[in-house]
Amino acid sequence: MSERDVLTAAYRDFNARNIDAVIALMHPEVEWANGMEGGHVHGKDAVREYWTRQFTMFNPRVDPTSIEPNDNRQWVVTVHQVVHDIKGNLLVDTTVYHTYRFRDGLIARMDIAESSPWLDHPHD
Repeated sequence: MSERDVLTAAYRDFNARNIDAVIALMHPEVEWANGMEGGHVHGKDAVREYWTRQFTMFNPRVDPTSIEPNDNRQWVVTVHQVVHDIKGNLLVDTTVYHTYRFRDGLIARMDIAESSPWLDHPHD
């Protein structure tokens, strides 16, 4: 399975809440962005616990609109993110950017950015 295919499957399975299938695509020492509190969770068990807790409060849907490699051997996924609370109230409807690194054909790290990593940002 190509890295692009891994990412496509990960989003499909995440949205279907097939968490075991997504976690199977991760490296044992995965570093996964914690979109709720910041920082990263480390390891497959921590990702499972993070998502289990997240799904008690929120109902996120993340649909990739593009999956492209960058010059740093990473993948940038442009994502349409829609988040409802558990009562169905819309909280977020936006575009975010997920950046992935792979190791041994598995997802090793995921980061989240609110602005496009493709844009050159001026230094302050």
